[in-house]
Amino acid sequence: MVADVGCGHGASTMLMAQAFPNSEFVGIDFHDASIDHARRHADGIGNARFEVARAQDFGGSGYDLVTMFDALHDMGDPVGAVAHIRETLKSDGTLMLVEPMAGDSLAENLNPVGRVYYAGSTHICVPTSLNQEIGAALGAQAGEKRLSEVIREGGFSRVRRTAETPFNMILEARP
Repeated sequence: MVADVGCGHGASTMLMAQAFPNSEFVGIDFHDASIDHARRHADGIGNARFEVARAQDFGGSGYDLVTMFDALHDMGDPVGAVAHIRETLKSDGTLMLVEPMAGDSLAENLNPVGRVYYAGSTHICVPTSLNQEIGAALGAQAGEKRLSEVIREGGFSRVRRTAETPFNMILEARP
């Protein structure tokens, strides 16, 4: 069983469900209109369903995998979200995060991609987080070090970067 937290319109959930037809997927997002959109576009994908819920308290348990695609840094309470995910995973489950590629310092992010991410983060990511409870405002340039701190604070003991592109980093978190 896989939960895709912060799924938005559900594209990532549907792609995974189509690629792995013998697995069950649930897309979760707190935005009603996005989940309505996902449900309308998931016709014929019998192994995917969508639920409106916050990352800090969505339903279910015993997940083998929880994914978050470009979502953790937008959350008002990222530690609470990660802590809840940890509670819903099987003891040998995995959290996979895809986050914007960012260095841990301003100097590391002064490049064309970093500048675009700072601009987008200023207009989208940070205000989205500040509009939620706690308002941690990690933003798109949080960096691996800060993201790993959030993940460990949420109850995971192991975090590693498994892959990267010039635009994204993929982090694996294990209990």
